[in-house]
Order: sequence, then structure tokens, then C-alpha cells
Amino acid sequence: MPTIISHAVVPLLLGAAAGKQRISRRLLAAGAIATMLPDADVLGFKFGISYADAFGHRGASHSIAFALLLGLFAALLHQPLRTSAWRAFGFVGLAALSHPLLDALTNGGLGVELGWPLDLHRYFFAFRPIEVSPIGARFFSARGWAVIQSELLWIWLPAALLALLLWSWPIHRDKHGQA
Repeated sequence: MPTIISHAVVPLLLGAAAGKQRISRRLLAAGAIATMLPDADVLGFKFGISYADAFGHRGASHSIAFALLLGLFAALLHQPLRTSAWRAFGFVGLAALSHPLLDALTNGGLGVELGWPLDLHRYFFAFRPIEVSPIGARFFSARGWAVIQSELLWIWLPAALLALLLWSWPIHRDKHGQA
């Protein structure tokens, strides 16, 4: 898995680039939380849930269904998020979906259960350039530094370039050319 911070960088950069008139600060925070939430499944280890279980790490919480549920939850809370229901659903749902898609780009682990509950197979993309992050305190090691370098190249840089493109897109500006 990429680090939890790198998961959050995707909605934070893209949401900020879209501008606070489109993505409120509360919606931005909800997107960041939604993209980190799937990794709460590591708590299952404490309860004897194995990694390979449907509710283990990279299992159900890393599915398209889970991302849709988070999007629906955000849509229900659209007023406190200071946005429309559709925008809350789309932003939070896509933020949550970015998590398993990034995990499927890593070079370790058992894959991602994208199709849960209909398909319990775990998937990876054919191209897997992101170094898998160690779970726990081992992150603060030479291996952890290799992960950060990989994430800077394969997550932060592309997200920043997409954010720059989004920020400079003509529809991002009002009729007076203001961002």
C-alpha cells in the first residue's frame, strides 16, 4: 500500500486545484478522510482477521462498493459539507476509489478486492511501479525511505501535474479571468 499520507494527497491536491468555490474545505477534508479510511482494515489483525480474508487488509474496504457507500454517505451529509449531494457523492466516492486503485499499482501484498461482494478475487494492475509500504513502525527505516521516494515519483508528481492542469483549465476561471 502507499502510505496513508500519499493516499490523501490525491484528493487534497485535486480538490484544492478545483478551488474552494467548487470543493469546500469540509468536502476536501471528507475526501482526504475517505481516501485514508480503507486502511482502517489493518485493525482486523488485532481481532484475528487474516490478511487474505474478505474483510482482511485490502479486502472489502478496498472495493468499488465501499467507495460507493462512502460517496452515498457524503451525499447524505452534503449540507454540512457545504456542497450539493451529487458533488459530495462524486468527490468523496472518487477519492475513496483512488485508494484501491493506487494499492493495485504497488509491487507487494495480495492484491485488491475491487469487486467485493460479487467477486472475491484480488487484483493488481499489470504495471506496478509503486513500492509497497511496510505496515507499522518498520516504515521508519531505509525501506520506508524507498517507499517515500517511489510515492513522490508515482503519486505526488502526477497528482501535482493533474492539479496544475485542473487549476489552469479555462472553466476553472470566472468570466473575468479570476481563479
